[in-house]
Amino acid sequence: MQTRIKELRARDGLTQEDLARKVQVRRETIVFLEKGKYNPSLQLAHAVARVFDLPIEEVFLLDA
Repeated sequence: MQTRIKELRARDGLTQEDLARKVQVRRETIVFLEKGKYNPSLQLAHAVARVFDLPIEEVFLLDA
């Protein structure tokens, strides 16, 4: 799964640690999400999308 998390964090001036705190996970989880090595739960995907004020589909992109 590809994500736009890194791009969106840069847009909003957030560090991985900032985002992790906002969604209540460890920074390493954000690292794995950004690298596409972790598929988030629906709850986590929703929390991340909410931080960026975007629908889940605009943050998490399904591989074709």
